[in-house]
Amino acid sequence: MRKLLFLAALCAVLAVATYGFEEQNRGQQATPAPTADPYANNAAPGTTQFPLAAPAGKDSNARMVAPPGAVNQGPYDMATWKYGTAFNPPAGAKIWNPVKLKMMQGGKVTGGTLFNSTDPAVYCAMANAGYDFIWTEMQHDARDWSTVARMWRTCPNAKAVPGVRVAYTDEREEQHALDAGALVLVVPTVDTVEEATEARNWAYFPPLGKRSNGGGQAFDANMWGGVPGGYRNTINDNIVLILMIETLEGLKHADEIARIPGVTAVFAASGDLGNFSGYRQGSPDYERAINIVHDAAIKAGVRLCGPLAWRDRPDFTCFQAGSETAAIAAGVKAELGPLANTQGKPEVGSFAAKQ
Repeated sequence: MRKLLFLAALCAVLAVATYGFEEQNRGQQATPAPTADPYANNAAPGTTQFPLAAPAGKDSNARMVAPPGAVNQGPYDMATWKYGTAFNPPAGAKIWNPVKLKMMQGGKVTGGTLFNSTDPAVYCAMANAGYDFIWTEMQHDARDWSTVARMWRTCPNAKAVPGVRVAYTDEREEQHALDAGALVLVVPTVDTVEEATEARNWAYFPPLGKRSNGGGQAFDANMWGGVPGGYRNTINDNIVLILMIETLEGLKHADEIARIPGVTAVFAASGDLGNFSGYRQGSPDYERAINIVHDAAIKAGVRLCGPLAWRDRPDFTCFQAGSETAAIAAGVKAELGPLANTQGKPEVGSFAAKQ
């Protein structure tokens, strides 16, 4: 009998708790998040007034005549349009991307390469290992963007911020990366000023670029939605855009590419500049190619990036480090010291020493 009374009381407590939880959720859901849709937060849909809207069924002549109080008066002209202040960062807004801040301060920035892993645990281990950002490889790997987004949102406040090398200069590639939360954007094989300008355009919101304000997890509060000043208003000042010079055509236009507003750094591609030039590192022709990228960065006043092996090269302050497999091997070797690679050597079986 006592057991029955105890169970009845327990059920009553759980019922009250469940009801309270549901009521709390109802209260939280009563005020939806702000949205661009004017009807979404309207308690009586269909009654909202739009005093500046065009009259129903009539030509408002908006192309030629602006509404009273508009900044842009006269006939509509894209070339002379004065961009508004709705998305300006707050006065005195500070840089919140640690990679951008470190670059501005002249520090040496490192990016660990996540080459082919899709496991959030591996990503988060890399992101907390000591790098400044994680170079998530999307040019030479078959991962999809949903997989990358899942890894990034698992540990958004890790020591290293999310970064990515996209496959090519493209609105879809860059917006998928940025909407998922990338704060460092690396664009490969940039050959021309036009291509570099497109890479810049898709990386930045207006007025500097043409990035669409379509949302994504980058806007979520557990990622960058809660930064001082708001993500949309401050990301243009916090994004790091790195353009890779990898071909002979890229070398031809390196000076102009580096000078494009919004370019944070140019990357002298150690492997592909050899691949496209036909010379190996250390030869005069190869070194000349690297020095062309160096000179372009110096003249434009932007950062100069390369592989971590070049951390002692003059003026290089931004580096791509090894992959997750290389990091594991190096970490184990450092951890074990003289005990590394001291496995037993049986005379027979699969582990017998190879002759």
